[in-house]
Amino acid sequence: MSTSNIVLNVNGIEVIYNHVILVLKGVSLQVPQQSIVALLGGNGAGKTTTLRAVSNLLRGERGAVTKGSIELRGERIENLSPSDLVRRGVVQVMEGRHCFAHLTIEENLMTGSYTRRDKGEIAANLEKVYAYFPRLKTRRGSQAAYTSGGEQQMCAIGRALMANPSMVLLDEPSMGLAPQIVEEVFNIVKDLNEKEKVTFLLAEQNTHMALQYAHYGYIMESGRIVMDGKASDLANNEDVKEFYLGVGQSADGGERKNFKDVKSYKRRKRWLA
Repeated sequence: MSTSNIVLNVNGIEVIYNHVILVLKGVSLQVPQQSIVALLGGNGAGKTTTLRAVSNLLRGERGAVTKGSIELRGERIENLSPSDLVRRGVVQVMEGRHCFAHLTIEENLMTGSYTRRDKGEIAANLEKVYAYFPRLKTRRGSQAAYTSGGEQQMCAIGRALMANPSMVLLDEPSMGLAPQIVEEVFNIVKDLNEKEKVTFLLAEQNTHMALQYAHYGYIMESGRIVMDGKASDLANNEDVKEFYLGVGQSADGGERKNFKDVKSYKRRKRWLA
């Protein structure tokens, strides 16, 4: 990966919760400008903690970066507040969407612009969000509590876009959504990357879908990066196919059909040897 256009540089960070629980163990990654980078791995691998370390949302969960550094365009950001990071163009879309249930879709979207004062640009941004998410425009007056999971995920992404970010940290966008909606959300992410030049760092368990849309990927296990590479290379890697995509050869030479079969097999983990 070229280092000439790196917008986010995470250098060997360790994260500890409650002063005792070591969750991240020397995580390093880079995100080039105007790219989609996927952070992959199973539940509990450390993906969400990595995103929260970048957005500085660890403090609310009694977590802290205790070693390493995080740089945004060459500037150390570990001690900046989340609102300072939003003003610098970094916004996180939380796992589980977290829309304000009692507010309408449009009111939810407008909360994303709280750091801005340019009313004309805010109104233009709102129309742009509706252009990307026409379903939200139809439901703009509906309370978020009475919208579907897919509409709430679109609302959460649209709310982040209302801050006019240059980088979005997107946590588990496919969680709990039907496959057709997942594909729709990822296509919108691709459009935002290509047309609006928004950089994405997305944490995702759906490895197959993420590698279709990402440019580069990192695979995490137990708080460490265990493999990284171009998305196309990872998608064609035999170990990734076996351990994360659910395809490969079983011990008796037969084809494994699903992820459960892979997990029951004694994993080689050549990259950890």
